[in-house]
Amino acid sequence: MRASVGDRLLVHGRIAGQHDRTVEVIEVLGAEGGPPYRVRFEDGHETLMSPGPDTVVRPFAPEG
Repeated sequence: MRASVGDRLLVHGRIAGQHDRTVEVIEVLGAEGGPPYRVRFEDGHETLMSPGPDTVVRPFAPEG
């Protein structure tokens, strides 16, 4: 997995009834865009994340 600052990570729910979550990559700590990533949730909470196979990278696309 490779991500850049500004990309979004879509984390699919792992159990029935669990919603998908989207987080923003605010810092890449791994080599060459690899994990771990510092991410920010929609509520402002920040944490380190090493995404698993249930996660998809959505590249940052500036509006315009």
